[in-house]
Amino acid sequence: MSDVSNLRRAVIDIGTNSVKLLVAEVRPASIDPVWEENEQTRLGEGFYRDRILQPEAIARTSATVSHFARIAREKGAEEVRVIATSAARDASNRSEFLDAVLASTGLPVVVLSGETEAEWSYAGVLTNPDFRGRRLLVLDVGGGSTEFIVGSGSRIEFRQSFEMGSVRILEALQLPSDPSPGDLLKARALLEALLRDQVLPALAPHLTPSVELALGVGGTTAILALIHAGTNGFDRRLIESTCFTAGDLTSLVERLWSMPLSQRRHLAGLPPERADVILTGSVIYESILRVLKPPGLGISTRGLRFGALSV
Repeated sequence: MSDVSNLRRAVIDIGTNSVKLLVAEVRPASIDPVWEENEQTRLGEGFYRDRILQPEAIARTSATVSHFARIAREKGAEEVRVIATSAARDASNRSEFLDAVLASTGLPVVVLSGETEAEWSYAGVLTNPDFRGRRLLVLDVGGGSTEFIVGSGSRIEFRQSFEMGSVRILEALQLPSDPSPGDLLKARALLEALLRDQVLPALAPHLTPSVELALGVGGTTAILALIHAGTNGFDRRLIESTCFTAGDLTSLVERLWSMPLSQRRHLAGLPPERADVILTGSVIYESILRVLKPPGLGISTRGLRFGALSV
């Protein structure tokens, strides 16, 4: 972690599916959250047809960033940093989106490369001292991409971003709101092919010696933990004490995919607006455990945003 004096800082993270705010007290040895909030704006909606961000998605996302910037300042943030990931990174009309955010907030947006996103996600995990001495496989499943990072202590051995995010896969499969067992088979086949053909050839040499733990960061794993516990409301302690086996995840995936959308929207732990994208997010993690076979999946709530405040 860089040597910073005590400072209240904020980061606004613009993802493919949602915008997230973290306001925290940043100290040389710790990052202590003061306020956290997120809102689904689905910046990547309709994006994967032609890599063009849609006007409605740009408008609602920039409005949310402006709202979060005001909250950050109300909470006493002396610095507000805005970052963006997969959809903004890949958009052919990126400048149109960046200009809209700048006009509404007065803040520039830093668009992260896939490699930087992976590095900062790993740095965020290490703000929890429990993980600093362990050999980890960190998995950051977002709306547009998934980052895979292998590291031990402060040393990153492998980091790469792959185009297999939950919104991207949802749109590629064109899932109905109430999917069939055949739709789940199709999703599993697609993801396992992506993992075997693209991820494993790059990642496999770095899985020896074996990792102690795979850690999911980001909203999907946190929501899966809350669904598993059957509780609403963000509970960092509960979420980070959850560890899924491959069998646990398969049972949860099959439960979610068997529910109609109307039932998923009322499921404890699942925000109603994420009742569609949780299907693909959950099966991405299930497929990773099926193919890579790590010794379970733990969860860290300290990912990209914590990393952005630590560098």
